[in-house]
Amino acid sequence: MAVSTLTPGTALREAGGFLRFFLRELKPKGKLLTPFNLLSAPIMLLGVVLLVIRFARGLGAITNLSQDYPWGLWVGFDVITGVAFAGGAYVVTFMVYVLRQEKYHPIVRITVLNGLLAYVFYAGALLLDLGRPWKVVNPIIGNSFGVSSVMFLVAWHFLLYMLAEFIEFSPTVAEWVGRRRAARVLGSLTLGATIFGITLSTLHQSGLGALFLMAKSKIHPLWYSEFIPILFLVSSVFAGLSMVILEGTISRKVFGARMSPVHHTSHRGIVLGLSRVCAGTLFVYLFLKALVFIHGQQVPLLATPLGLWFLVEVAGFVLVPCVLFALAVRRESLALCRVAAAMTLVGIVLNRLNVSIVAFRWYDPVRYVPSWGEVVVTLTVIFAEIWVLRWVVERMPVLSEAPGWVSVVRAPVPATGHAELLKEA
Repeated sequence: MAVSTLTPGTALREAGGFLRFFLRELKPKGKLLTPFNLLSAPIMLLGVVLLVIRFARGLGAITNLSQDYPWGLWVGFDVITGVAFAGGAYVVTFMVYVLRQEKYHPIVRITVLNGLLAYVFYAGALLLDLGRPWKVVNPIIGNSFGVSSVMFLVAWHFLLYMLAEFIEFSPTVAEWVGRRRAARVLGSLTLGATIFGITLSTLHQSGLGALFLMAKSKIHPLWYSEFIPILFLVSSVFAGLSMVILEGTISRKVFGARMSPVHHTSHRGIVLGLSRVCAGTLFVYLFLKALVFIHGQQVPLLATPLGLWFLVEVAGFVLVPCVLFALAVRRESLALCRVAAAMTLVGIVLNRLNVSIVAFRWYDPVRYVPSWGEVVVTLTVIFAEIWVLRWVVERMPVLSEAPGWVSVVRAPVPATGHAELLKEA
């Protein structure tokens, strides 16, 4: 009896071949009863139930949001923090395609995929936070907000950047289904989409900070500043790269068997290079925070409880990671790089939640505290993103070797680039 050897290329040429190919790809790969699956699956099921209740009975059924606190955990973490974590996509593509730092080329696809999924899931989480989700088109068309509104600009930046990232990642999809001509055409659009995406990223990363410029009287002076858009932009650089460092470490453990030799040999040099950039941008961010602090004459505020919390954020999770990154690069210690990256991500979470929740209307006697339902839904969004990312990586040439015919489609990496990778390894 003949054994079916349906490949992506032949699947699309046969009648009904694509459907059979896609159904085959939907089948789980690997073990189902893993610790992550056993932890995430029940939480996701509970999250789906809570979302059904939320859309059936309104926000008040599962959240602690109110007219005084319309932006809670779903905006403060899912959107404002999540978008900062996705900053690695525009930074890495800028270094590879604009600065021609070819040693970072092996991580371009996985970084773009992470960024695309983060925007799809975290920006999509905005629908959960809207009392009337069908009104989501208002900031896009300028209705009620106006075309000069920051919300109008951020909405368009988000939409266009997701489109740019999809174009950047689309050659991978074309290679997966065996479409050579499509891969060639889509690959030719990569540079233009990258430059367009970088421009949009610098605008909307700072635009998220600009949303808080209108809330001067509601945000504690230690976290409010006219320079908050710049601070948001700079912090997105080291936040995104720190996420890339940690994700790269996890990917080597989870997807190590699928990684190409170039990924394995270049890992050390990539981590140290990204750590060097993180150290520099953390120093710039710390310098800007110091300027704002001194100019605002905010020393007396440090004697208050929120002043001590401010010191924990800035000294504990900005200054310390900056020093650790510098030491890690000097000593060429990957372990120290990972510790610094983890501390940096904690610092970003603290900063974004401080601006949007903790320091927002800090003077109110009754404060907003996220409900357990909001926490479960947030975890559901995170786990769903990880499940989709894992499904894509296990099937598409994101970390693995591309099909043999792709050598004539992809822009070749210069030979010197591979030589540098091997030297650094």
